[in-house]
Amino acid sequence: MTPSTEELFAALDATWPPAATERLGPFTLCDGAGGGKRVSATRLEGAFDIPALDHAESAMHAPFLFQARAGQEALDTELAARGYALLDPTVLYAAPVDLIAAPPRPVSLLGAWPPLAIQRQLWLDGHIGPERLAVMERACGPKQSFIARFQNRAAGVGFVAIHQGIALLHALQVEPVFRRQGVARYMVRGMADWARENGAHTFTLAVTRANATSRALYTDLGLVEAGSYHYREKQP
Repeated sequence: MTPSTEELFAALDATWPPAATERLGPFTLCDGAGGGKRVSATRLEGAFDIPALDHAESAMHAPFLFQARAGQEALDTELAARGYALLDPTVLYAAPVDLIAAPPRPVSLLGAWPPLAIQRQLWLDGHIGPERLAVMERACGPKQSFIARFQNRAAGVGFVAIHQGIALLHALQVEPVFRRQGVARYMVRGMADWARENGAHTFTLAVTRANATSRALYTDLGLVEAGSYHYREKQP
């Protein structure tokens, strides 16, 4: 079963949700409560037209931030003409969960919900603070946080949530001393195994195009590009 791009974006939004939303015509305004661009950007979820964009802009507060997805070129062009700068081109990767999943060794990748204090600290060290942890808490459906152990030390953390059979990996953070040692690969496979055991058929994640190292890892694991988006932010 191969999900559509729309299904992948629906899962992305459900597993990393804003604190509140307001629908204005084809646009959805999001209150991210400090949880980052993905939960704060206004999204187009219908047919684009100029009056609807004017209405959305009039209801927004700083930062004036939009998400533009592949296929929304008319919106993107109009935002650029209005002085919105391009930010963070991002790729959605996806693959059948069976292609990615591998059971981890005992006690090498542990799941916990809510996250343990040591997980919260590792995320904080990677600039994933309380506001993004609150996003995880808002996610519905099956979800789990993970901590990896390597050489008898905490080596990395990650979060996975599932929406309608699609598992999304978020907030993967590997401690600097353990990078380029296979920890990220091991964690992705182990978290995909948890997703498979909890009913997921597809494993998905989002990564910026600029992150060449992570993109190479995900491609090597068998994930393929399944969608893309970027942000547009109004310049002062």
